[in-house]
Amino acid sequence: MAAAALPPLPPQFKSIQHHLRTAQELDKREPVVAYYCRLYAMQTGMKIDSKTPECRKFLSKLMDQLEAMKKQFGDNEAITQEIVGSAHVENYALNMFLYADNEDRAGQFHKNMIKSFYTASLLIDVLTVFGELSEENAQHRKYARWKAAYIHNCLKNGETPQPGPVGMEGESFADAEREEAGSSSLHSGTTQPTSSSTYEANNVPTTNYTGIHIPPGAHAPANTPAEVPHNAGVTSNTIQPAPQNIPLVDPSLYSAQSAGEVRLTPEDFARAQKYCKYAGSALQYEDVSTAVQNLQKALKLLITGRE
Repeated sequence: MAAAALPPLPPQFKSIQHHLRTAQELDKREPVVAYYCRLYAMQTGMKIDSKTPECRKFLSKLMDQLEAMKKQFGDNEAITQEIVGSAHVENYALNMFLYADNEDRAGQFHKNMIKSFYTASLLIDVLTVFGELSEENAQHRKYARWKAAYIHNCLKNGETPQPGPVGMEGESFADAEREEAGSSSLHSGTTQPTSSSTYEANNVPTTNYTGIHIPPGAHAPANTPAEVPHNAGVTSNTIQPAPQNIPLVDPSLYSAQSAGEVRLTPEDFARAQKYCKYAGSALQYEDVSTAVQNLQKALKLLITGRE
């Protein structure tokens, strides 16, 4: 991306440094996601401090980067239409979450998986650009951030992590937040992607984790390869597809009648489009069950106006 380099990151903006770093890492292979990472950083930075000279200078340069990207990808619907952009970012975040979750449940613990969990949580942060997070995504973010910290600490201490959620009771647990060792300044185009070996976590409980709630369908289907992040060292031919249980089509959809004139709201159309997007993503990974379930949800919503 041909844009001016950012000045050093002001200390006030420490909370957005990882989102900006993620944007750098995704510039070439996922420019749309990189764009929204910067937009999130911009909006968050404005709320933190837009008055001090160093912050104003940084935000001004960041805005220049956003404008340059908008010109470069101005014909991309994911940039010009928020609904498409939201689905694109959400789909990418979910794919990264599924990859890490599959590795975790298979007992394959490594640095790239830790980074994938944490990056997925950062990308779910970015979804707040489009509005309030769904309850499911909020839980994904908590779980991914906790898993990144938990597995990192286990490996650092020579312990074997326990795959999957350790416990499901209760609602409260300490959110694991990562603090990265090293420089607090970030220069666009010069900073190297963070090595996941520098992952550190604060306030990570040392007891068993019993407050994790994972919504139904949050984890990856057993046969879902998801999207393997860059340099993961995993190729598609290492993943063997498992037999699939295809859900029956809801018979009521064949005879569903709308009660009078159904008035679909813009939100209804957005939800139906999102279900179709999920179905398309599932088909990319040959997950027929998830595709059928989401298509049925979209169809029911469009026919009856209800979910």
